[in-house]
Amino acid sequence: MKRLLIGLISTIAFHGLALAQTEVFLCVDENGKKEYKNTGTTKGCKKVELPGITMVPAPVLPPAPKKAQAKSASSPADFPKVDEGTQKSRDADRKQILSDELKTEEQKLAELKKEFNNGEPERRGDERNYAKYLERTAMMKDNIARTEKNVEALRREIANLK
Repeated sequence: MKRLLIGLISTIAFHGLALAQTEVFLCVDENGKKEYKNTGTTKGCKKVELPGITMVPAPVLPPAPKKAQAKSASSPADFPKVDEGTQKSRDADRKQILSDELKTEEQKLAELKKEFNNGEPERRGDERNYAKYLERTAMMKDNIARTEKNVEALRREIANLK
Protein backbone atom coordinates (compact mmCIF):
# COMPACT_ATOMS: atom_id res chain seq x y z
CA MET A 1 0.00 0.00 0.00
CA LYS A 2 2.85 2.37 0.89
CA ARG A 3 4.61 1.63 -2.38
CA LEU A 4 1.46 2.37 -4.34
CA LEU A 5 1.02 5.68 -2.52
CA ILE A 6 4.67 6.66 -3.01
CA GLY A 7 4.49 5.69 -6.70
CA LEU A 8 1.33 7.75 -7.17
CA ILE A 9 2.83 10.81 -5.49
CA SER A 10 6.08 10.59 -7.46
CA THR A 11 4.16 10.15 -10.73
CA ILE A 12 2.15 13.29 -10.01
CA ALA A 13 5.29 15.21 -9.06
CA PHE A 14 7.19 14.18 -12.21
CA HIS A 15 4.13 14.90 -14.35
CA GLY A 16 4.10 18.45 -12.92
CA LEU A 17 7.79 18.85 -13.78
CA ALA A 18 7.16 17.66 -17.32
CA LEU A 19 4.38 20.18 -17.79
CA ALA A 20 6.60 22.96 -16.49
CA GLN A 21 9.17 22.24 -19.23
CA THR A 22 6.82 22.14 -22.25
CA GLU A 23 7.06 24.51 -25.20
CA VAL A 24 5.98 28.14 -24.79
CA PHE A 25 4.54 30.26 -27.59
CA LEU A 26 4.24 34.03 -27.82
CA CYS A 27 1.04 34.96 -29.65
CA VAL A 28 0.26 38.47 -30.90
CA ASP A 29 -3.32 39.24 -32.02
CA GLU A 30 -4.54 41.89 -34.52
CA ASN A 31 -4.53 44.62 -31.87
CA GLY A 32 -0.92 43.91 -30.89
CA LYS A 33 -1.81 42.30 -27.57
CA LYS A 34 0.82 39.75 -26.49
CA GLU A 35 -0.19 36.48 -24.87
CA TYR A 36 1.89 33.49 -23.79
CA LYS A 37 0.39 30.05 -24.47
CA ASN A 38 1.44 26.41 -24.32
CA THR A 39 0.04 25.71 -27.81
CA GLY A 40 0.96 27.50 -31.04
CA THR A 41 -2.14 26.60 -33.02
CA THR A 42 -3.40 30.19 -33.23
CA LYS A 43 -2.31 32.53 -36.04
CA GLY A 44 0.54 34.88 -35.07
CA CYS A 45 2.20 32.50 -32.58
CA LYS A 46 5.97 31.93 -32.46
CA LYS A 47 7.87 29.45 -30.32
CA VAL A 48 9.95 31.06 -27.55
CA GLU A 49 13.29 29.49 -26.63
CA LEU A 50 13.71 29.45 -22.86
CA PRO A 51 16.82 28.47 -20.91
CA GLY A 52 16.71 25.15 -19.07
CA ILE A 53 15.67 24.93 -15.44
CA THR A 54 18.50 24.87 -12.95
CA MET A 55 17.77 23.29 -9.60
CA VAL A 56 20.03 23.92 -6.62
CA PRO A 57 19.60 21.64 -3.61
CA ALA A 58 19.08 23.24 -0.21
CA PRO A 59 22.16 23.30 2.01
CA VAL A 60 22.29 20.70 4.78
CA LEU A 61 22.58 22.34 8.19
CA PRO A 62 24.42 20.59 11.00
CA PRO A 63 22.25 19.61 13.98
CA ALA A 64 22.19 22.04 16.91
CA PRO A 65 24.52 21.17 19.76
CA LYS A 66 22.83 19.39 22.65
CA LYS A 67 24.63 21.43 25.32
CA ALA A 68 22.93 24.66 24.19
CA GLN A 69 19.51 23.07 24.56
CA ALA A 70 20.28 21.76 28.05
CA LYS A 71 21.52 25.17 29.26
CA SER A 72 18.40 27.00 28.05
CA ALA A 73 16.20 24.73 30.21
CA SER A 74 18.02 25.53 33.46
CA SER A 75 17.75 28.84 35.28
CA PRO A 76 20.64 31.31 35.32
CA ALA A 77 23.01 31.35 38.28
CA ASP A 78 21.87 34.83 39.39
CA PHE A 79 18.16 33.90 39.27
CA PRO A 80 16.51 34.73 42.63
CA LYS A 81 15.67 31.71 44.76
CA VAL A 82 13.16 31.36 47.59
CA ASP A 83 13.90 29.34 50.69
CA GLU A 84 11.79 26.27 51.43
CA GLY A 85 9.89 27.74 54.40
CA THR A 86 8.77 30.80 52.42
CA GLN A 87 7.66 28.62 49.51
CA LYS A 88 5.64 26.37 51.83
CA SER A 89 3.86 29.35 53.34
CA ARG A 90 3.10 30.70 49.86
CA ASP A 91 1.74 27.31 48.82
CA ALA A 92 -0.44 27.18 51.94
CA ASP A 93 -1.75 30.69 51.22
CA ARG A 94 -2.50 29.71 47.63
CA LYS A 95 -4.35 26.60 48.75
CA GLN A 96 -6.41 28.66 51.22
CA ILE A 97 -7.29 31.23 48.54
CA LEU A 98 -8.33 28.50 46.11
CA SER A 99 -10.40 26.77 48.81
CA ASP A 100 -12.19 30.05 49.58
CA GLU A 101 -12.89 30.60 45.88
CA LEU A 102 -14.19 27.03 45.59
CA LYS A 103 -16.53 27.54 48.54
CA THR A 104 -17.85 30.78 47.01
CA GLU A 105 -18.40 29.15 43.59
CA GLU A 106 -20.18 26.17 45.16
CA GLN A 107 -22.53 28.52 47.06
CA LYS A 108 -23.18 30.46 43.86
CA LEU A 109 -23.91 27.20 42.00
CA ALA A 110 -26.37 26.07 44.68
CA GLU A 111 -28.22 29.41 44.48
CA LEU A 112 -28.34 29.29 40.69
CA LYS A 113 -29.71 25.74 40.68
CA LYS A 114 -32.31 26.66 43.30
CA GLU A 115 -33.46 29.65 41.24
CA PHE A 116 -33.39 27.59 38.02
CA ASN A 117 -35.83 25.08 39.60
CA ASN A 118 -34.99 22.19 37.23
CA GLY A 119 -35.58 24.25 34.10
CA GLU A 120 -38.80 25.91 35.24
CA PRO A 121 -37.91 29.12 37.13
CA GLU A 122 -40.74 31.30 38.40
CA ARG A 123 -41.92 33.94 35.97
CA ARG A 124 -41.41 37.54 36.99
CA GLY A 125 -43.88 40.34 36.49
CA ASP A 126 -41.79 41.99 33.78
CA GLU A 127 -41.86 38.78 31.69
CA ARG A 128 -45.30 38.96 30.14
CA ASN A 129 -43.67 38.04 26.85
CA TYR A 130 -42.82 34.31 26.87
CA ALA A 131 -39.70 34.95 24.76
CA LYS A 132 -38.21 37.06 27.58
CA TYR A 133 -38.84 34.21 30.01
CA LEU A 134 -37.11 31.72 27.67
CA GLU A 135 -34.19 34.11 27.22
CA ARG A 136 -33.74 34.46 30.99
CA THR A 137 -33.99 30.67 31.38
CA ALA A 138 -31.28 30.16 28.74
CA MET A 139 -29.04 32.71 30.48
CA MET A 140 -29.54 30.91 33.77
CA LYS A 141 -28.61 27.61 32.14
CA ASP A 142 -25.43 29.17 30.72
CA ASN A 143 -24.53 30.65 34.11
CA ILE A 144 -24.97 27.24 35.77
CA ALA A 145 -22.75 25.55 33.16
CA ARG A 146 -20.06 28.24 33.55
CA THR A 147 -20.12 28.00 37.35
CA GLU A 148 -19.89 24.19 37.18
CA LYS A 149 -16.80 24.53 34.97
CA ASN A 150 -15.29 26.99 37.46
CA VAL A 151 -15.89 24.54 40.31
CA GLU A 152 -14.26 21.71 38.33
CA ALA A 153 -11.26 23.89 37.47
CA LEU A 154 -10.78 24.97 41.09
CA ARG A 155 -10.98 21.35 42.28
CA ARG A 156 -8.39 20.32 39.68
CA GLU A 157 -6.11 23.18 40.72
CA ILE A 158 -6.35 22.24 44.40
CA ALA A 159 -5.66 18.57 43.53
CA ASN A 160 -2.52 19.60 41.62
CA LEU A 161 -1.03 21.38 44.64
CA LYS A 162 1.69 19.59 46.56
